[in-house]
Amino acid sequence: MKISLIDNNVRRTLQNDVICKIRDLINAKNLERGDKLPSERIMSEKFDVKRNHIREAIRKLEFYGVLKSMSQSGTILAIGLTGFNGIVDEIVSLDTPSFNELVETRISLELKIVRLAAKRRTETDLNKIKEALNAFKDKISVGEDYLEEDLLFHLAIAKASKNSTMVSLMLLLTPPILSTYERDAVCEGDKVISEIAKHENIYLAIESKDVEQATKMMNEHFYKLTKHIEN
Repeated sequence: MKISLIDNNVRRTLQNDVICKIRDLINAKNLERGDKLPSERIMSEKFDVKRNHIREAIRKLEFYGVLKSMSQSGTILAIGLTGFNGIVDEIVSLDTPSFNELVETRISLELKIVRLAAKRRTETDLNKIKEALNAFKDKISVGEDYLEEDLLFHLAIAKASKNSTMVSLMLLLTPPILSTYERDAVCEGDKVISEIAKHENIYLAIESKDVEQATKMMNEHFYKLTKHIEN
């Protein structure tokens, strides 16, 4: 199942309803960590919903680590009941994040990512970052939309951090940012040469393994975007 930060309201409402029913069933049975849940078929019949809705709800709960699917064994409760109930309460109360919230999270994450990338990058990583940088430069230089190439450049840096959790978070953040990007408001007045220079400076700092310079250059790259979400 695809995990999305910006599910539409109808889907989110239905999914949360199924999640709450699974929670109530787990509590009614007083399951403990490691105990097996009823099958998807049984829950589908009991809740009077389609099996794919049960499956999606389970996958979301797996994503947050409170359930775990075991090969040949079904789905088990991965944590204690108290923790499970608390986390599920938070999951169903989550609002769809705004563009500003997504960007704020991305900036905080990337400032840490670029520090790790400057420390840990390999020659292979540098080649991948350089390829993404060149693709970005090709698009922006001829006036074409470069947003996707820009984000692929940042994803290449994330991969160089050697932290798979951070890469996963970037992958989770990227699609909703792409779909909600306020391009006219954020990019108005940007100069092609200065935008290319900002990206090249980040690359050069990573290449030379200069952690502080890499962080400084990433901060400068995000300066206008930071000011935009603060307004």
